[in-house]
Amino acid sequence: MAGVPKTFQSLLAIAAVVAVGALSVWSVMPPSPRGSDAPATDFSAARAFEHVQQVGKTTHVTGSRANDDVRDYLLKTLRGLGVDAQVQDAVTIGKNGDNTIKGGARVRNVVGLIPGSASTGRIFLVAHYDSVQTGPGGNDDGAGVSTILETVRALKQGPAPRNDIVVVLTDAEEACLCGAEAFVEQHPLAQQGGIVLNVEARGSSGPAVMFETSAGNADVVGVFGAHAPHPVATSFAVEVYRILPNDTDFTPFRITGRFGGLNSAYIDGSAAYHKPQDTPDRMDQASLQHHGDNLLALTEAFGEADLAKIAKSTGPDATYFPVLGILVTYPGSFVLPIAVVALLAVIALAVLTVRKRHTTTGRIVAATVVSLLPIILVPVAAQLFWLVLTTIRPGYSNMIDPWRTAWYRWAVVAIVVAIMLGWWMLLRRKVDSACLAIAGLAWLALFALVMAVIVPGGSYLAAIPALAGALAGIGALFLKGVWRLAVLTLAVAIATLVLAPTVALFFPALGLATAAAPALFAVLLGFAALSLLDEAPWAGWAVRSAALIAVILTGAGLVVDRFDVTHPIPSQLMYALDTDTGTALWVSSESSPGEWTKQFVSKEEFSVAGFPMLEGVWTGQAQQASLPPPLVTVLSEQTVSGGRTVRLRVAPQRDVRLIYLDVAGREIMVQGKAFPGREGQLQLLFHAPPPEGLEVTVTVGAGEKVSIAAADGSDGLEALPGFKPRPAGVDVAGSHFSELVLVKRSYQL
Repeated sequence: MAGVPKTFQSLLAIAAVVAVGALSVWSVMPPSPRGSDAPATDFSAARAFEHVQQVGKTTHVTGSRANDDVRDYLLKTLRGLGVDAQVQDAVTIGKNGDNTIKGGARVRNVVGLIPGSASTGRIFLVAHYDSVQTGPGGNDDGAGVSTILETVRALKQGPAPRNDIVVVLTDAEEACLCGAEAFVEQHPLAQQGGIVLNVEARGSSGPAVMFETSAGNADVVGVFGAHAPHPVATSFAVEVYRILPNDTDFTPFRITGRFGGLNSAYIDGSAAYHKPQDTPDRMDQASLQHHGDNLLALTEAFGEADLAKIAKSTGPDATYFPVLGILVTYPGSFVLPIAVVALLAVIALAVLTVRKRHTTTGRIVAATVVSLLPIILVPVAAQLFWLVLTTIRPGYSNMIDPWRTAWYRWAVVAIVVAIMLGWWMLLRRKVDSACLAIAGLAWLALFALVMAVIVPGGSYLAAIPALAGALAGIGALFLKGVWRLAVLTLAVAIATLVLAPTVALFFPALGLATAAAPALFAVLLGFAALSLLDEAPWAGWAVRSAALIAVILTGAGLVVDRFDVTHPIPSQLMYALDTDTGTALWVSSESSPGEWTKQFVSKEEFSVAGFPMLEGVWTGQAQQASLPPPLVTVLSEQTVSGGRTVRLRVAPQRDVRLIYLDVAGREIMVQGKAFPGREGQLQLLFHAPPPEGLEVTVTVGAGEKVSIAAADGSDGLEALPGFKPRPAGVDVAGSHFSELVLVKRSYQL
């Protein structure tokens, strides 16, 4: 490139890096869906979608007749494929990841067994077939159920696998993870453990991301990386998910310690999540194909593996991330050493730069201090951007992502570019661009070291770019011209391959409502790219252009993403009637009540008296509806040592979906199952109760009365006095309490 101006060379290098970034993001996108004419041994999204249409035909919350219909369809389909499928009917306690009670339910799981030819263990294909009460669940989890059904169909075209394959289509995941808990706790097929492949969806599109694993995941991740045809996964996602208060059916399996496994979901298009709009027609069949390709390949791989070794994997987690369709993996024991080496390499770069008299120690220190500015400013700007959007369009305030997000996401990227380049322009003359590049690598190395200790699975995001940048910087000190630029460009390309997919995946994972997270990782990528700027006389033009592009993209987003009947404003409302006091309330959990919701609520409450499950809500006075509370009657009473045991029936007087119990006693049983309380007090949401109600057995001390408060919950506000229907363009929010009607009464027996 002799004779080519340095500015043009620099622009070519940046263009090459941008191309690498585009390619790296494209490589994690889902594959094209395959039609019904695909080979019988392959996964076909078109064939699987036929099941989606049946599962997601209508809302089918656990315990409903519609859910019974879905279960019957699943049984018929599996048996038609030659699978011995049965229903597990059980009562159980659902647990959170920290082993606290999530709720209780009567569940009816669909369980099928494909026997292995010489089994070394079992593979469990898991998805839930129930939906929330506010939507038909076309994606969540019609996607998971249909993926498993089509996978089983393809598997049955070939010889029997070596290992047993167990199909577990769970009930009551949305309510309390109770179906998975019942299977893990009570079903004979689960007692020896095995490998769990859980299939989920939290949205309607995007790549199927393997986002959660069992502990000591090196072996299962190794199989995933080697056999999944589209391995989109990052160990940082596992770290993030462990921090979040979220759970799926994978949780009951994982916390037992008996199971290894992987949890996958596609997560873009979250505006439809848990809403009436989660219909089959909104599903991106490319996402379904991604799920299916991976699940079929993994089932085949685990089906022939020695599961006795894999399922009981111990030791540290692996570090892994996608690079151009390949999953790069290395042992977790390498994390801290790589972070330390990266820091030492950056220090060596700084020392050599000073010794060659290109700068001074003071300048590098000053550059490192001022480089803290974009680390602060960019995430703050990303959050301010969301604040501006919610101010202009208040309907966004109760969403984590708008319906059409692409314009806004690119606007955030433009904001990051504008701030990073503007910061660089203001300071390059005072502390010089070389010092800023070294300072950026120093912050990368420091992030890597901190993350290696706190969230080791994410340390690679900063460690590898820092190490590559530092080594390239050292090499550049001894090179000139095109060779120097080539070495620096290679280092920035490596950083882009590592960081760009994570930025792209974090936008849908956390939503624009928390855009600070992907914006922060974009800053890290910006730090890695500083070495290519040099003089960059075009920087001022680029800053102005990026700022203008951000404004244009935002305007375009506001024009394109308007609320309408098919893309409505979400609104959350419920009704609570306390028959003890005659108090009736409208209740909403919206963070900021929208125009329609404001008709009903105006007062922010930490909790609602008599309904302790309703916390952090808005309330408003409502008319008292003529609704009967649950009836509590004594069935029998028995004197025991130091007290008495009372057997009660809590019977709803209307068609309900759940019963809430608040009862005190030394020992408490519900439907014959002991439910541990805290300090003699049990607060429990029980889902899908039988029509005759719940049997509750309470043991109290001598002279003590049984104190019990019971509330039952049904769905639908339309018949309530004072209710005003939603206008066009406003619909039900995705909340487990949306449209809930609670009626409560207390008893002393």
